[in-house]
Parts: sequence; C-alpha cells; structure tokens
Amino acid sequence: MENKMPKVCLIIGAGAGIGMSTSRRFAKDGYHICLVRRSDQAGLDKSIHELIESGHQASGFILDVTTPDHLEALVTKIETEIGEIHTAVYNVGAQIGDRNLDSTTHKVFELGWKLGTFGLFRLAKSLMPYMVQRSSGCLLVTGATASVRGNGGQHSHAATMASRRMLCQSLNAEFAPKGVHIAHIVIDGLIDAPDTLGKMLGPDAFEDLKQRKGYEKNGLLVPDQIAESYFHLAHQHPSAWTHELDLRPHSALPWWNHQKLDL
Repeated sequence: MENKMPKVCLIIGAGAGIGMSTSRRFAKDGYHICLVRRSDQAGLDKSIHELIESGHQASGFILDVTTPDHLEALVTKIETEIGEIHTAVYNVGAQIGDRNLDSTTHKVFELGWKLGTFGLFRLAKSLMPYMVQRSSGCLLVTGATASVRGNGGQHSHAATMASRRMLCQSLNAEFAPKGVHIAHIVIDGLIDAPDTLGKMLGPDAFEDLKQRKGYEKNGLLVPDQIAESYFHLAHQHPSAWTHELDLRPHSALPWWNHQKLDL
C-alpha cells in the first residue's frame, strides 16, 4: 500500500503570535506543520512539542533567511522528505526599531531588506517550480501598515514592507494564471502578541495595553482570529481569490487616516 506523504504548511517566522496560531489552525485540518525560526531553539522545541502532544504532525527548523542557500535547501528537504508544501506563510518581521535617517546605517537598511523582501524572493524562487508543476498551492505573506504608508523613523521598515507588497503583486501576475494563489495580508493594527509587541513595550506596559484595548474591548488584533483569515485565504476557490487583505480591529482607524497608533 502506498504511503501517501502529508500536505505541508510551512511557516517561516513562527513566533508565539501569528506564526504559532496559524500552525494550530492548519494542524487541525491535518497538515504537517513545518515551523521555522531564526533563533530560540528552546522556544521552537516548545512549539513543536505542543503540536505533537495535541496529536498533530510537526517539524521544526532553526534558519536565518539572510543566509545564502539555507532557505532553498529547506524547501527541497521538505518537498522530498516530508510532503508537498500546500501553503507557505512568509511571516518574517523586518522591524528594526524606530531610527531617524542619520542613525539608519547602510547595514541596518540592508538587513531590513534582506529579511523583509529578499527572503520572500528566495522562497518564491525555490517554491514556485513545485507549485506550478502541481498547478496548485498558496503563498501567504504577512504585511504591515508600513506596506502602504511610510512613517517617520521607519525608513528601512517602510521601504522593505512596501517592496514586499509589490513583489507579491508581481508574483501574482505571473503565477495566478498557473494555479498558484499569492495573498498579501496588511496587518493594520496592534497585535496581541507577547513575543513582538510585548517585548517592544515591556511586560507592564503590554499588560496595561491589553487591559485598555484587549480582551472584550476588541481593540487589538487577536492572533487566533488572524489565523482563521489565513486558513480561509489558503482554501478559497480559484474563481474568487483574495490577493490582498487588510486586517484591523473594528475600533481602529484604517491606515489612510494617517493617525499615529495610540498605545
């Protein structure tokens, strides 16, 4: 009897927020989850253990998307040894902190671009041939408010997130007719995520923000609900694909109002 390989959901940038919530949602549907983090082996092991203890299939990889050839080798390894990548989620953050132009060095600017855009380009370059051969597959790309609006102090971040968005549009133009769905998701608001916003604000300020805007107030984006949107995007019928989605809490002003986020 043929041993059929499982369908795979590859999540690059698998932190405790969007990445982990998305892994749980796809795992519920029978996907083998491949989690990729740049560092924190202990955190990765904990995430993998949680999924396996819940009865799911999961593998974890420590990988820096800025290292030449490593991302390409990982895609080949998964496709040949684990299963076909049905959905890939590029969730790598490129936020390197607020810096004025004078303090944004060439090295810092380049790092943001390597994380935010060049890594996505390399993923697409290695993954698209497999998906095109199957005439199916989905690439979900996490964007940000900076994808559509520049802010002071975010020279590197805004530039790379905007180019990430344009890369998604170019990929769509080439690969949608070949059966591959690429969707760019603008995360237009603050996320209730301890490993990103929590670290940026500090534990006390983060808890205060959650009390004021989180929970039943629905003023923060909830990772589990973002994951539901990601899952829906990956399973849309080709006659009605969403190519860009803007997610924000119902109480938040949209990006075009150009108002600074109230923390």
